Amino acid sequence: MIVYTGFNFVTTEKVVDLDPIKINQEKNHPVQWSPVVGIVLLDGGLVIIVRDKKKTL
Repeated sequence: MIVYTGFNFVTTEKVVDLDPIKINQEKNHPVQWSPVVGIVLLDGGLVIIVRDKKKTL
Protein backbone atom coordinates (compact mmCIF):
# COMPACT_ATOMS: atom_id res chain seq x y z
CA MET A 1 0.00 0.00 0.00
CA ILE A 2 3.00 2.28 0.34
CA VAL A 3 4.23 1.66 -3.20
CA TYR A 4 0.90 1.16 -4.98
CA THR A 5 -1.41 4.03 -4.10
CA GLY A 6 -4.45 2.67 -5.86
CA PHE A 7 -5.92 0.58 -8.61
CA ASN A 8 -8.65 0.76 -11.25
CA PHE A 9 -11.44 -1.62 -12.11
CA VAL A 10 -13.69 -1.53 -15.15
CA THR A 11 -17.41 -2.23 -15.32
CA THR A 12 -19.50 -2.65 -18.44
CA GLU A 13 -22.95 -1.05 -18.62
CA LYS A 14 -25.58 -1.47 -21.30
CA VAL A 15 -26.38 1.81 -23.05
CA VAL A 16 -28.63 0.51 -25.84
CA ASP A 17 -30.13 -2.98 -25.98
CA LEU A 18 -32.28 -3.30 -29.08
CA ASP A 19 -32.59 -6.78 -30.54
CA PRO A 20 -30.09 -6.39 -33.42
CA ILE A 21 -28.10 -3.54 -31.84
CA LYS A 22 -26.29 -3.73 -28.52
CA ILE A 23 -24.10 -0.91 -27.29
CA ASN A 24 -22.08 -1.21 -24.09
CA GLN A 25 -20.03 1.38 -22.30
CA GLU A 26 -16.99 0.59 -20.18
CA LYS A 27 -16.58 2.75 -17.09
CA ASN A 28 -13.29 3.09 -15.26
CA HIS A 29 -13.53 3.25 -11.44
CA PRO A 30 -10.34 4.38 -9.69
CA VAL A 31 -9.74 3.38 -6.07
CA GLN A 32 -7.10 5.57 -4.42
CA TRP A 33 -5.59 5.70 -0.96
CA SER A 34 -2.86 7.70 0.66
CA PRO A 35 0.59 6.13 1.19
CA VAL A 36 0.18 7.20 4.82
CA VAL A 37 -2.40 4.41 5.21
CA GLY A 38 0.25 1.84 4.30
CA ILE A 39 2.71 3.33 6.78
CA VAL A 40 0.09 3.27 9.57
CA LEU A 41 -0.76 -0.37 8.82
CA LEU A 42 2.92 -1.32 8.78
CA ASP A 43 3.50 0.39 12.13
CA GLY A 44 0.42 -1.28 13.60
CA GLY A 45 1.65 -4.69 12.48
CA LEU A 46 5.06 -4.07 14.04
CA VAL A 47 3.44 -3.05 17.34
CA ILE A 48 1.40 -6.26 17.37
CA ILE A 49 4.50 -8.37 16.70
CA VAL A 50 6.51 -6.64 19.45
CA ARG A 51 3.66 -7.03 21.99
CA ASP A 52 3.28 -10.71 21.12
CA LYS A 53 7.00 -11.33 21.62
CA LYS A 54 6.87 -9.60 25.03
CA LYS A 55 3.98 -11.85 26.13
CA THR A 56 5.82 -15.05 25.16
CA LEU A 57 9.00 -14.11 27.06
